[in-house]
Amino acid sequence: MNIDPATHSAGQNYKLLTNIVVPRPIAWVTSTSPEGIVNLAPFSFFNAIGSDPLLVMISVAHNSDGSLKHTGRNIVASGEFVVNMVTPELMDAMNLTSADFPDDESELLAAGLAPAASEKVAVPRVAAAKAALECRLHSTLPFGNYTVLVGEVVMFHVADALLDDKLHIHGFDPVGRLGSPAFYCHTQDRFEMPRQTYAQWKDATG
Repeated sequence: MNIDPATHSAGQNYKLLTNIVVPRPIAWVTSTSPEGIVNLAPFSFFNAIGSDPLLVMISVAHNSDGSLKHTGRNIVASGEFVVNMVTPELMDAMNLTSADFPDDESELLAAGLAPAASEKVAVPRVAAAKAALECRLHSTLPFGNYTVLVGEVVMFHVADALLDDKLHIHGFDPVGRLGSPAFYCHTQDRFEMPRQTYAQWKDATG
C-alpha cells in the first residue's frame, strides 16, 4: 500500500512514522525551571548525531498555543539538561513522568526518585539511572510543531558494573520505544555482524 502523508492528518502520520522508525531510545530528560523546580520527562524523538563534538538531539513538541513545552523552555532558559537512560526497572517511574504534571510540580519527586548532583551542569541527574549524559545546549532548530534541541555532551555517567577497562559497555539493556500509543521493547536480544571492507568483498566474489 502506498500512503501519501499529504492526504492524512498529522496524528495519522505520527502513528505511521513512530511505528516504522523503531526502536528509538528514550531520553529521560532532567531540566530545571527558573524557579529551581526539577522537571523530568521522557522523549522518544532522541538520538546521537555526532561524536566530534559529542552531540545529541531531542525534539520537543509545542503546546497548542505555539509555546515550547516545559522541558524545552527550561533548557532554552538554563542552557543545560541531562539525558538519563531508561532500563526496565525504571519503566514504571518513566511512565508516570510522561503524565501532564503542572509546571510547578516536580515529576522527579512525584515518582519517588532521588536526584544526584551532576559534575559540569547545575541540573541534577536521576541517581538510579545506569547511564546519563550531562549536556549543554548547543543550538535550537525550529521545525513546524517541534523544536530540535541539540546538546553537547560534557560528562558521561555509567554504572561501574557496566564498564570494562577499554570503556566497552556490557550488560546495558535500555528500553526502546516502539509505536504509538504505548509500545516498548527490551534490548537484550542482539547479534554481532562485523563490517566488511570492499577488498574483502572483492576477494570473496572473485
